[in-house]
Amino acid sequence: MSSPIFEFARRYADSGVSRFHMPGHKGQVLHGLEPCDLTEIKGADYLYEPEGIIARSEENAAELFGTARTLYSTEGSSLCIKTMLAIAHRCRKDHSRRMLVMAPRNVHKAFINACILLDIDVRWVYPAAGSRSLCSSGFTVEDMVRTLFACPYKPDAVYVTSPDYLGNIADIPALSGFCRERDIPLIVDNAHGAYLRFLDEDIHPITLGADMCCDSAHKTLPCYTGGALLHISKNAPEGYGECAKNVMSLFASTSPSYLIMESIDLCMDMIGKDYRQRLAECVSRTELCKQRLNSAGWKTVGGEKCKITIAAAECGMNGDELGDRMREAFIEPEYTDPQYTVLMTTPFNSEEDYTRLEKLMTEIPAGKGERAIPDILPEAVVSMPIRKAAFSPSREVDVEDAEGLVCGLTVTSCQPSVPAVISGEVITADIIKILKRYGVLRVSVL
Repeated sequence: MSSPIFEFARRYADSGVSRFHMPGHKGQVLHGLEPCDLTEIKGADYLYEPEGIIARSEENAAELFGTARTLYSTEGSSLCIKTMLAIAHRCRKDHSRRMLVMAPRNVHKAFINACILLDIDVRWVYPAAGSRSLCSSGFTVEDMVRTLFACPYKPDAVYVTSPDYLGNIADIPALSGFCRERDIPLIVDNAHGAYLRFLDEDIHPITLGADMCCDSAHKTLPCYTGGALLHISKNAPEGYGECAKNVMSLFASTSPSYLIMESIDLCMDMIGKDYRQRLAECVSRTELCKQRLNSAGWKTVGGEKCKITIAAAECGMNGDELGDRMREAFIEPEYTDPQYTVLMTTPFNSEEDYTRLEKLMTEIPAGKGERAIPDILPEAVVSMPIRKAAFSPSREVDVEDAEGLVCGLTVTSCQPSVPAVISGEVITADIIKILKRYGVLRVSVL
């Protein structure tokens, strides 16, 4: 497999051409990457109307992921999420009513923003069992069925986030079967799971039946921050692939980063070579690390193979404090909160990374704490549509003074996470307790 975008950029960098075009650094080395930092010059192609090197690179990616079409994003999965919802909006069968999406609440803020911009209604799925954290949802197909019966009409799409921030993976085969039986498109935010396609057992959402999904390639694959992929299944509804580029351009910058595109391009080339073997070794080493942490008395949770989620609070330690202890030992975790400490691994972690973590965790005594109390988020009391509330005048108040008021701008913790309260919803006493538990002390209200 080739890397046409990078190869063009390297040839141009080595050509000695006088650059009377953007960017302003003119290829002069200031940080080190400037010679390959380009704009839409002749031969460089155009991301939203690709016919040359970008088109060929995206075709390479589609082949690797087994899709009808794969689009590059240099603005992360945030751009992909907005685009996926807009595609579903444009291609839905019935435009006589407002678009309705059914979704568990552990959504990225980009999903909320897309609903604001596109004026989409959401029927939220509340798991019967509650969630262990606002960074998780824990929904089941049974929760979906129950919610579907409460919808005023058939949803135009089902949208789920999997894996979640704690490493829990939804039952995508069951969800895709649920959607297929009812002729409802399934959209998956797979931002944390780009690598799932290349495990010994391919469990990527597209493989398991999703119609569209996004991968934040930069989270788990070797490319620059901001690099993401939007995948459209070979079985997706009619029109999805044809309109995708035009729809994406509605939300995107007209100056996409060529450095990010080059890094995605090189990443696809690497995946086509020895990446699967290196990933298998990473999975094995990550599992060994989990076993050693468990043997030292620490509890790990979540089924994701390249994520180490330590249930710190259940082991008698605040997760934020454990994160600080890690930083003192030159270990930077992905995420911490009072309950959990989360670390992400890839084939590019060194053996020293693992041994340093294992040594530290054997030196910190694990105790016994209390099992995490589920966050039972009450069903929302909706005062007005999300879009109307988001664009209404608002002010910030102390969370203690917010009871009975209507949320202006959505309140979230980590991303993706369950928004405790969304634009247009009434802030209740129970919601205030959850906000305070996650350190949210001021909120936007109408």
